[in-house]
Amino acid sequence: MLRLERRAQPSRLMAWCSPLLAVALTALCGSILFMAVGKDPIASLQVFFLEPIKDLHGWAEVGIKVAPLLMIAVGLSICFRANVFNIGAEGQLVVGAITAGALVLYLDDDGNGGFWLISLALLAGVAGGMAWAAITAVLRDRFNANEILVSLMLVYVAELLLSYLMHGALMDPDGFGFPQSRLFSDGWLLPIVIPGTRLHIGIVLALVAAIAGWLYLSRSFSGFKLQVGGIAPMAARYAGFSSRSSLWICLLVSGGLAGLAGAIEAMGPIGQLTPSISPGYGFAAIIVAFVGRLHPLGVIFSSFIMALLYIGGELSQSRLGMPSAITGIFQGILLFALLACDVLIHNRLRWRR
Repeated sequence: MLRLERRAQPSRLMAWCSPLLAVALTALCGSILFMAVGKDPIASLQVFFLEPIKDLHGWAEVGIKVAPLLMIAVGLSICFRANVFNIGAEGQLVVGAITAGALVLYLDDDGNGGFWLISLALLAGVAGGMAWAAITAVLRDRFNANEILVSLMLVYVAELLLSYLMHGALMDPDGFGFPQSRLFSDGWLLPIVIPGTRLHIGIVLALVAAIAGWLYLSRSFSGFKLQVGGIAPMAARYAGFSSRSSLWICLLVSGGLAGLAGAIEAMGPIGQLTPSISPGYGFAAIIVAFVGRLHPLGVIFSSFIMALLYIGGELSQSRLGMPSAITGIFQGILLFALLACDVLIHNRLRWRR
């Protein structure tokens, strides 16, 4: 029968190429899926992967999706490298959007915004995400609570808090009872990077975050200690590295970046607070982080692929009549393909009687 045997020395080249293979397997499985529902697989894949980037407008729309995904994935990569599993980035994004949006609504009286006030609102989003992540850090640090369960459960608390505010204190009084805030004035919206499109400066902030995350992990002593603590906790403890400081650093950085992603969503393409401020970026960014090999620069590629899945899923709904679940199906196939590739990179199949 077939058995898995551990390879003596897995190929480093294959380990870095497995995300590309996973993307190819995702496209292959997607073509089989389209054939199963009676669609032309070649034309369907073209709509899914090529149609979103056929012109400048399409690239800009993909960039809008890349910005929050990349920003969150950088923070999660730092967390996961420290062996701290923050699964609650979605909740930290929501709280970041709440704090930034509430500040905008409070100060937006005369419509004037400008660079400094926009920066203040973005910092409010960072503070909100960090505060929400700090709850997980406190419970893990003081009571040894499992950060996976705590951060995940806090996602639902954050979503219920947003729903409560959208039906109460932050609801637009002139919105005919719809659960949403009033639209932000133009002076409070993020500056547009490419004229004639919706691509805002959030993409620049996300790229800066990726570069800063790479420099932190590869060029700073604090980043080195954090990675040693994740790879070899006993060695880190013997060397005198503090696991508590690593826990707080990675959770606060991850939460702050997720909160900033929520702020740029509220002040960018949406321009207001709504109960569905995020289509699940916080959870999708987990896949982005692992496809990018937990490398702050590698997640640039994987966030682009995930953004294509979002845009392609929307186009396949409108042009091919596919259900809304198609995006989640492709995301699941991508994660499963990556896990399968990783298993076969570190193990080989052997036939034994």
